[in-house]
Order: sequence, then structure tokens, then C-alpha cells
Amino acid sequence: MSKLKIAIQKSGRLHDESLKLLKSCGIKIDNGKDQLKVAIPNFPMEVLYLRNSDIPQYLEDGVVDIAIVGENLLIEKSKAVDVILKLGFSQCRVSLAVPKEAEVLDTSYFEGKKIATSYPNTVNDFLRTRNVKADIHVISGSVEIAPNIGLADGICDIVSSGSTLFKNGLKETEVILRSEAVLAASQQLSDTKQAILDKLLFRIESILQAKKSKYVLMNVPNSKIDAVSDLLPVLRSPTVLPLAEPGWSSLHSVIDEEKFWEVIDALKDAGAEGILIVPIDKMVL
Repeated sequence: MSKLKIAIQKSGRLHDESLKLLKSCGIKIDNGKDQLKVAIPNFPMEVLYLRNSDIPQYLEDGVVDIAIVGENLLIEKSKAVDVILKLGFSQCRVSLAVPKEAEVLDTSYFEGKKIATSYPNTVNDFLRTRNVKADIHVISGSVEIAPNIGLADGICDIVSSGSTLFKNGLKETEVILRSEAVLAASQQLSDTKQAILDKLLFRIESILQAKKSKYVLMNVPNSKIDAVSDLLPVLRSPTVLPLAEPGWSSLHSVIDEEKFWEVIDALKDAGAEGILIVPIDKMVL
């Protein structure tokens, strides 16, 4: 039986979140210590734990079918792969940074200077758009220390909170790109493997949709059901259940996370009471 091969980081910031997502999809992953290839007993899929920087090449070559990987890495490696879905976690930015005492007005500061980075292609592409020429020094780790030891005048690296830059006496000056974890696919998928991927996508999208939504229950006077219902951005129409107290009903609906407080305030003004908010585990549309 054909199995979909998915690559995730062997270790690193995406590893735990990737496993968490797959397990939320009902995929049982039970691998022993140092096991790099794991068969899934309840879904036609194999998990391969690979070095992060190797994943784009494996995707392009068709060695793996899909992968959970940082969008920034795909941009840097510039391989022929397809981004299928943004996953909403491991959000970060790739930014330029310099010693905190440096006076930086714009990108022209880096003209003729040395920049240490693990993302040379990304940096060069960005500097080219600004007509700035700099000396790119490629290093694979501990980029933040480069200015302190005289290796570079500035750096370009992944930034999440900015605390690592601060601890190393650096300040962020410009964001080159923003990134998050994505589901990427090889361009060599067979029809059989595409069908398996479609099933996996259905599960992942139900989880992502649930994270963006809240389930809301409220008590509403019957005379105000229509007014309250008009405020609810529901899939079809709210569920209305009569309460034991005459003249009152319970309304159930789903609210988009981004519009949550705006909608709640409007519901209260329209007469809703006893509003209860419940997180949603999965949401199948």
C-alpha cells in the first residue's frame, strides 16, 4: 500500500509543534529513541525526522512527499516545491540587526559592511532591491556573536521575541520577511499520494479553523432572538433551544476569534445574558 512520506525536523523549534499537530489529526506516532523513520499504524503515512536544512532538497527530489518546514527556509533554499498551507505556528521574522550603539537610519548603513548570516540568498535578494552592496559572511550557528568578536558589522537572523538580540547587545533594524510553519509538498506526487494528502489536509484544516473560532452559548429573551441572531456571524443559523423559564431561549453559535470582543459587546447590548464561551477542538465544515 502506498504511504505518504512526511518530513519534520529531527530537532529544533518546529519539532514539537509539528508532532502536536499530527497527533491532533488523530495520527499515532510512537517512535523509539533515535529512530529516524516511523510507520504510522492508523494512517497511510511515514514520518521521517530530518535535519532542517536538508528538507527542501528532499522535497524537490521527491525523497519525501510533504514536510512541515519554516517558510523562511523554503525562500532561502529556493527549491521547486509547493507551499500547500500556512499552519499558524512558529511565527518569526528574518531581520537585520546591528550593535545597539550603532546609528542606523536606513538600509544604506550596510553599504560596504560585513553581514553575518545563515540566510545569504535572502539577504542578497533584499539588499539588491535596495541597491546596497555588502560582504556576506555565511555561518551556520551563533550568528549573534559575530559583531562582538569583530567578524561582522551586523547580522541577519531569525527573530522571535528579540530577547537573544538584546542579550548580545544587538538591536533589530529592519524586517526582511515574516515567516511561519507551512505544509509544503513535492511536485512529484502521484494521484494515490495526492488522495492521501487531501485526507490529511481535511484534518489539519478542521483543527486550524477550530483555533480561529469560539463556541458561544447565551440566554436570550424570545422577543430579542431575531435581533441577537442578526449579530451572529454563523455558518448557517444559530441553534435555538427553549429554556425551562417561559419566554427565554438558549442560543448556540460560533464566533470568529478576531471579531470576538466586538461581537460579544454587541450581543450584550442586544439583550443576551449568561454568555458562555467554549474553545473548539475541531471544526468540520
